[in-house]
Amino acid sequence: MYVVYLRNPAGDGRAGYYVGMTGLSPEARFANHKAGRKASRVVRKFGERLVPRLYAHLNPMTYARAKQMERYLAESLRKRGFQVFGGH
Repeated sequence: MYVVYLRNPAGDGRAGYYVGMTGLSPEARFANHKAGRKASRVVRKFGERLVPRLYAHLNPMTYARAKQMERYLAESLRKRGFQVFGGH
């Protein structure tokens, strides 16, 4: 599980987040996004940094639990008014 801070992804001045899950370390996955390897376009273009305070306490977890938590965390951030990408 990992969360990336996105700077102004919709061009309206609001911050956003990308929520994802991976078998890699969050740092390695973020580096892949930025390098264009299996990348989300929004992370590659607007991704600024990882936000470990939102996910570090959750890792590690099983794949099944990560799928549930990815959705839950994305929805929680949306309810707080953030733009959220990923979190399928």
